[in-house]
Amino acid sequence: MNVVILAAGMGKRMQSALPKVLHPLAGKPLLSHVIDTARALSPSNLCIIYGHGGEAVPETVKASDLAFAKQEPQLGTGHAVMQAIPHLDNHVPTLVLYGDVPLTTTHSLQQLLDSAGREKLAILTVELENPTGYGRIVREHGNIARIVEQKDATDTERAIREVNTGIMVAPTAALKRWLTTLSNDNAQGEYYLTDIVARAVADGVPVVSAQPSAVWETLGVNSKVQLAELERIHQNNIANQLLEQGVTLADPARLDVRGTLTCGRDVAIDVNCVFEGKVELEDGVTIGAHCVIRNARIAKGANIKPFCHIEDAVVGAQSVIGPYARLRPGTELAEDVHIGNFVEVKNSQIAAHSKANHLAYVGDATVGSRVNIGAGTITCNYDGANKFRTVIEDDAFIGSDTQLVAPVRVGRGATLGAGTTLTKDAPEGKLTVSRSKQMTIEGWQRPVKLKK
Repeated sequence: MNVVILAAGMGKRMQSALPKVLHPLAGKPLLSHVIDTARALSPSNLCIIYGHGGEAVPETVKASDLAFAKQEPQLGTGHAVMQAIPHLDNHVPTLVLYGDVPLTTTHSLQQLLDSAGREKLAILTVELENPTGYGRIVREHGNIARIVEQKDATDTERAIREVNTGIMVAPTAALKRWLTTLSNDNAQGEYYLTDIVARAVADGVPVVSAQPSAVWETLGVNSKVQLAELERIHQNNIANQLLEQGVTLADPARLDVRGTLTCGRDVAIDVNCVFEGKVELEDGVTIGAHCVIRNARIAKGANIKPFCHIEDAVVGAQSVIGPYARLRPGTELAEDVHIGNFVEVKNSQIAAHSKANHLAYVGDATVGSRVNIGAGTITCNYDGANKFRTVIEDDAFIGSDTQLVAPVRVGRGATLGAGTTLTKDAPEGKLTVSRSKQMTIEGWQRPVKLKK
């Protein structure tokens, strides 16, 4: 099977310099959704027709299995498909998709392909309450005879509710022949791909139809309003799938998944959470409200409290994170680790049962088990040019308001007194303190403001 994806349109109503097909839906370009669906059908050739936006489209979605053809100027859908002719194998059918119609399912497309076989022209059609703006499916004696565009339709034809979605499958050799016969003698002055229907009827090629499982599969994006509508449809579909899998969602309408979210049993997600990239939540995980989690694995029974940001990190089983905690890339937490409010961890490994409960920065550090990191502690890992590592061994106690100037090591069971600035290794099992001696100045008086 050949697949041609039309992605050359300007999208004037988007009011944006970004090509329409590159606007994001659920965190990735509209066109990428269509490409992923096409790939699921295992095509032998996959060609993208681009135009407006110059090379931005091929640069954004380039891959070894994609061919690109430029349509310039843009003279209609028929003209767009003509640009793909050098990439089409005559021995297999050609499926035409649209880069701004992102939610079509592989199930519906497979039904269309099955209807077409190898010799028929098959069109994905849908019945709409308000078909305004769509090409109408004109049938004679129950058979599809032609498609007429809105601007060229008579009043009788405009009353037809069955419309063309634009998605179709055609025998490739015949498609190439029909494309050479297209005319732009119409209200738009364009070469309509839909005109091949009449050519097929004239050639005696059967024209059949298939219908999608839902109307939303055929909806396209021409404005930011429509983009927002499709975003909510897509997110609602994801939420329903999660609910069917047993995930508890506090409000299915307030969930955003911009990637892949995998959940175990008894997972609960509160409102306004955003999941980006690849996120895995294991059994019994609880996610509090307003969290943003990207490319992370949250292990069994972990509790992520509200307003946490977690990116490229691993959270161990039974750990407690937040509220207002940030786990940056390279963070790996073992089981039962507590990272509290306004604590930031970056490129660090923290072993089981350790805690940093408030107001701390742990960066480029290796922290052992059962370590307590007091409030206000900072690992000073950057000297303005290079970064260095801090090692805190098992059972160490780091007093509040401590600065650990890397590279430095805190030995097993060591205690650092509050307010310590550690610039040398602290020996294991001992108390290390670095602070000025406390003094009281006798006879000192606070200054008094002078009268003018």
